[in-house]
This record gives sequence, C-alpha cells and structure tokens, in this order.
Amino acid sequence: MKLETAKRWLILFYEKIQDNVAVLAELDSTMGGDGDHGENMLRGMTAVVNAVEPKEFASTVDLFTETGMLLLTKVGGVSGTLYGSAFLGMARAEQIDGSLYNDIKEGLVMIQRRGRAEIGDKTMVDVWAPVVEDLKNHQLTPERIDEYILKTALLRAKKGRHAYAADGSLGLVDPGSYSSGLLFKALLEAEEKDYV
Repeated sequence: MKLETAKRWLILFYEKIQDNVAVLAELDSTMGGDGDHGENMLRGMTAVVNAVEPKEFASTVDLFTETGMLLLTKVGGVSGTLYGSAFLGMARAEQIDGSLYNDIKEGLVMIQRRGRAEIGDKTMVDVWAPVVEDLKNHQLTPERIDEYILKTALLRAKKGRHAYAADGSLGLVDPGSYSSGLLFKALLEAEEKDYV
C-alpha cells in the first residue's frame, strides 16, 4: 500500500471513530460490556493520528508498526490487543508483499491468533474474514461491509463478556464488528482518492 494512502486511511478511520463514539458505546453497553469501546478506540486513534500525521515515515511498514504499538498501549482492553496486533500483522505483510489483500489477510491472522475467535463467534472476525475474501475478488463495497456488520446481530456470542448473556446477545450488532466496518469504509475512501 502507498504510504500516503495508508496515512490517509488512519486519519479517515480516526474521523469515523470520532463521529461514532456514542454508537459504539451504546452497542457495547447494550451487549453487556462496559460501554467504553467508543472512548477506548477514540483514545487510541487520537494517539495514532497525533503521532503519525506530522511525521515523515520511511515506509508503510514503519507507519503500521508505530500504529500497532500505539493501539496496543493506548486503547486498553481486548480491542487494543486485537487492533494493535492486526496492524503489526499488516506491517509484516508489507515487508513481504505490500498488497492490500495480503495486508488485511495477515491482520486477520493476527486477530485470530490473539483472540482465538473463529467465523461465527460474533466478533470482529465476522467482518474481517469476508472483507479479506472481497479484497481477493475485488468486490469490497460499503454496502457489503454494512451487510457483514448487520449479520453479527444474527449470531450468538461465543467469546468475551457478551458470551455470558443468556441469549448470547442475539439480535444485537457486535461493537468490534461495527468499528471494524468503520475501518474498512475508511480504507475504501482512502483508496478512492488515489484514482481521483
């Protein structure tokens, strides 16, 4: 991925998190969480943007590595671990290949390694996995991302605090899936500007 595109992606993701803090908080609390997913993600992405926006990076590898480390240390909770690990995975993929598909695929590998979640467990994996397939087939659109987010409402949570709810939070959208949707919509917007 081009360095300027990657930086633009992070800034757009930050803006989307900022616009959706209340939504993420409500989704988290409704599912039995602490209601802090929005604030945690905003704190992490604020730290990322403040650090990376003014800085000149030698490569996208360096940008993703710094992003991953900041998310690991600033977000808190499981989200920080998963998002931070995803960006560290993307940094590794950039060293090898640099294709968008392989970056996101390696990000998913790291999320699954850390969170031990599978497709159908009602986690962010349920958005990342189909997005990886769509990137492979050049079919990713905002509408498809929304579809993956909404599908998590049909699942019973098998991981994390939400799994302890009697109904496995059936009927509710997973907050990590929602924030992942914001990440990928920001990605599409960042990529779009390369062709304008």
